[in-house]
Amino acid sequence: MVLINPNTSTATTAMMTALARRALGGAFPVRGVTVTRGPRMLTDPAALAAAAPEVVAAGLRATAAGDCAALLVGAFGDPGAELLRAATDVPVMGLGEAALREAAAGGTPFGIATTTPLLADAIAARVTALGLADRYTGLRLTAGGGPEHLSARPESLLDALERAVRACVDRDGARAVVIGGGPLGDAAEELRTRCAVRIVAPIPAACGALARALRR
Repeated sequence: MVLINPNTSTATTAMMTALARRALGGAFPVRGVTVTRGPRMLTDPAALAAAAPEVVAAGLRATAAGDCAALLVGAFGDPGAELLRAATDVPVMGLGEAALREAAAGGTPFGIATTTPLLADAIAARVTALGLADRYTGLRLTAGGGPEHLSARPESLLDALERAVRACVDRDGARAVVIGGGPLGDAAEELRTRCAVRIVAPIPAACGALARALRR
């Protein structure tokens, strides 16, 4: 399995790859790939759109090498995922699609906690495109600074996300909360131990979906 990081941070690639390997428990090997061009963080629609062709190029290189059984697009906006599905024969999954479907399973009302206000409309559109709008209770954003600021302060990021999760539950009625972002993978794992509500972490969700596809 190849995990494609749509931003150019190799540290983020290493973190997401480690989480994917842990989620799969050795069932499938995981190789992390970082796109060659683009921003270090996808925080607005322009960056998300610019990432799509880079993701497709990375995915096609991986499948051409012949050692790629599946592709995981490591961004919550799933840039390039649909294009890769049309262009390759291997299973392809994006973090957003996998996490949203897992959260909404069984008709569960779900919310999203994230750090990127400029992507709020794109996230809502993705929920609608996946046919999950009837279960969506809304999105809650972190306070205390932008995504770049919070990502440099892990404890502040955790506190801000926890408050956003609690708002999803207490104000919106969510019974599951998705942590919206690939670079938030470590935080999502920690929040599972800090929050009573079911936390859906995108990387394990995507790994689970791909593992099921590969076992069919």
